[in-house]
Amino acid sequence: MTDSILTAVQQHPFSQGLTPEHCATLASLGTRATYAKDAVIFAEGDQRHEFFLLLKGRVALEMMAQGMALRVHTLESGDELGWSSVLSGRGKFYQARALEPVEVIKFDGHVLLEKCRSDNSFGYKIMHRLVGVVSERLQAARMQVLDMYSPIAKKAGA
Repeated sequence: MTDSILTAVQQHPFSQGLTPEHCATLASLGTRATYAKDAVIFAEGDQRHEFFLLLKGRVALEMMAQGMALRVHTLESGDELGWSSVLSGRGKFYQARALEPVEVIKFDGHVLLEKCRSDNSFGYKIMHRLVGVVSERLQAARMQVLDMYSPIAKKAGA
């Protein structure tokens, strides 16, 4: 672990309220990565198992339908992506595409989950935060559905 990863983890909103020891544990599991504009970070259905803390840039979460990428949500610096890698151990539910150059801290979801299992205090804090991420994504999806099917949207021709 480098000091820059530790500092980035400590400053990321996901880590707010973690003890210094928990921040150090999380940082020890991470590596820095960058993605160019329009790079696909992961594709829908990928069996990759990374979890990411977004440090810089914006990322589109997209669903593929009839060969088209439909944006579900836009993530910005301070957000997280790839939660399914840790919570479900399954493939990716969405495609993640960099809308501009992106910098992240990347974690192997299997390794992070194993650390959560072996250190209950750390695991509780991480799982609590991950459930918060899932809740935020469900609320964003709910708002999109309401927007698409609201009477106002129907009047506008949507």
